[in-house]
Formats: sequence, C-alpha cells, structure tokens
Amino acid sequence: MRIRRAGALAGTAALALAATACGGGADGAGQDEATMVIWADPERTEVLQPFAEEFGSANGIRVEVREVAVDTIQADFVTAHESGTGPDVLVGAHDWIGNLVRNGAIDPVELPEDRIAAFDEAAVEAVTYDGRLYGVPYAMENLALIRNTDLAPEAPESIEDMVETGTRLKADGEVEEALGLQVGQVGDPYHMQPFYTSGGGYLFGADDEGGYDPSDLGVGTPESVEAFERLAELGEEGQGVLKRSIDSENVAGLFERGETPYFITGPWSLGAVQEAGVPYDISPVPGFEDGEEASPFITVQAFFVASGSSNKVLAEEFVANYVADPELATALYEADPRPPALTEVLEQVSEDDPDVGKFIDAGENGQPMPAIPEMNAIWDPFGKAQAAVIGGEDPEQAVETAAEAIRDEIG
Repeated sequence: MRIRRAGALAGTAALALAATACGGGADGAGQDEATMVIWADPERTEVLQPFAEEFGSANGIRVEVREVAVDTIQADFVTAHESGTGPDVLVGAHDWIGNLVRNGAIDPVELPEDRIAAFDEAAVEAVTYDGRLYGVPYAMENLALIRNTDLAPEAPESIEDMVETGTRLKADGEVEEALGLQVGQVGDPYHMQPFYTSGGGYLFGADDEGGYDPSDLGVGTPESVEAFERLAELGEEGQGVLKRSIDSENVAGLFERGETPYFITGPWSLGAVQEAGVPYDISPVPGFEDGEEASPFITVQAFFVASGSSNKVLAEEFVANYVADPELATALYEADPRPPALTEVLEQVSEDDPDVGKFIDAGENGQPMPAIPEMNAIWDPFGKAQAAVIGGEDPEQAVETAAEAIRDEIG
C-alpha cells in the first residue's frame, strides 16, 4: 500500500544552551550570563539572528545562532548530543526526526490543540512521529514546474506533452536543453520523485496507522523497475531529455538564461528567476499520460528542542510559543520566502504573492518525505541507480543493485 497523502518536509531547529565561555568570544562583562545556542544551516542563520536576539533580550539571556554546514548539521548534532555538548534547539528538515528520536537527541513538543490547529495539517503530520509532535513547523516546500511563458505559454498536461514541446524548441534552435531537471553523476532522488511515482514506483509502503512501513521496501519491486524503464526512455540513450550533465550547479542558469523552457525546482529558486527577468508561470509537475499522478516530496522546516538542553524551559518556550507567533512567521517568510506553515500567515502571503499559492497547489498530490530512520539508506544507492539508468544501464539490474544495498543497510 502506498502513501499518497499531501505532507511537508520539516526542517528542524535546535537551541544549544551553554555558559558564555562555551559560546565562544564573550567578553569579561558577560562571563556569568547564560547562553542559549541555536544551530542552523548557513541559509537560515542570518535570518534567525535578529529574532533570537529579541527573544534573548526579553528573557535576560544571551542567544547565539551558530552556523553549521547543511551537509553535516544532522550528524554533528547527534555527535554533540552524545558528547553532552549539543545545543538546545535545532533548525532542520522534518525527515531527520526518526533518526534524532532513535538517538534520543530531541524531545517531544507539547502544544495545546488550538495551537496545533493553527498550522497546516500536512505540516503537522510531517513533524509527528509515533503519534507525538516532535517539532514546530515554520515553512513548507515542494517541487513545481516553472516554465518560460515566452517559450511555453501553456502548462503541459503530461510529461509527454512537456517533452514534445521541449524537444521541438531544441530542434528549432531556440533552446539548449528540453528540460531543466538536475540529475548529476550520482542522481537526485528528491528531484526525480515526481517522475518515479508517476511511473508507478514507491519507496516504502504504509503501515496500519498510515505511516511509512520500512518492512515494505518499494525499491526492487516490479513497479520500481517499470518506473526506471520510463526514466531510461527519457535518458541519454532514449529521448535525451534527462542528462547526468545537468546538475545542481548548472540547472538554474539554463533557465535563467532562457536556454530551457522548463525548470523543475522549489520556491528557493524564485528569487533568482525573478532577478533574471524571465517571464514565468508555475504549475504542478505533470505525470505520464498513462501513469499515476506525479507526487513530489513535501518537506517541512521546523524547530526542535534538544533533549540535552541545559536551559530546557527557555528552549521549550522559544520553540513552542515564540516560533509559533504569526509576526515571526511573517518575518521569516519575508526573509526567506517559502510557504509558511501557519495557516493564517499562509493565507495572507498567498493573497499578496500568487506564486506562494501556486507552489502549494503544486504539492496537492505530494507526500511527506519519510522521516523514518530507514530513509537514510535510500538516498545514495537509489540516486546512483537513477543516474546509471539515465546514462544507459539496464533498469532491472540497476534497481536490484540499489535494492540489495538498501536492504543491507537497513538490516
């Protein structure tokens, strides 16, 4: 049984409280002042700093937002937790929850029902694990199709429709590539998910409570092979629409320079598209004509309370109350325009910026990124299998190789 419910990938936030001596760089006047530390990736550190300082001033505590590399922040947080040097609050993605709970690194968050009801239902679902709320969501995101309306005035009704328009424009010399979808040399399961699901594939089945069932691995099933065969048809030895040479470093530039009519991406790319002056519109990623509905991952950015926090009361206050304030949610959106998780704020910004509503609509058929620990075993072998098939290797063999690696990792 497949999970086909809209959800959102949640990012997590952790506040680390320590003495000023551990906070680094404090002057003598502040030696006795407690420090609450928030860990966030580079993209969110600057955004959060003024709000953290405001919270600190109101509560008589120094608050420091520490920048941690996005590729290592989750692992670094677990390591710091195990050594007793971790922060109090972590900012990150909801799909970290299973691993963090397994390691005892985060605590559940207690919110009254009326406060929970103020958030988008899918966002709440994403940060709920084993029936308990483990984070407070603040932003949601999913993939959509951005098209150059000078080159492709109408939204494609299917992948085939999109490929036909793109290949015609390329044959006419109007564009360099039919489609901007990042693959790279090691694949990209996140960006390929809409095509994979429309081709009939799934990652994990559902348990009796509607959550993901790690014992039901979709990779290696006949459905996954069929989905990979569809990818091969679009690949380098097929129609040449999907290419390993298109990756995260060059895909945005292709669209911004008018060298491809279509760009499959998330709200994080809108600013650059607008700055480039490309006429655009946004629609859902289409599926195959005879396939399932394309189902992108929904991700949620959230704040989490570290179980090892030495200032637990303030950390819980920051996450449960301060982060859930509409004024802060609006400010976070204005600083980093991703659809807010607070329904009131989402409705307001959607009225002011129709693009926000279009991204939400594009995620209507999405599914929450699995937050179970077993998801960590998927990314590397599954991505490499996708890249191999797009490069011309046999789909059945590539899928089986990936499935064996995933099963070995899960155990």
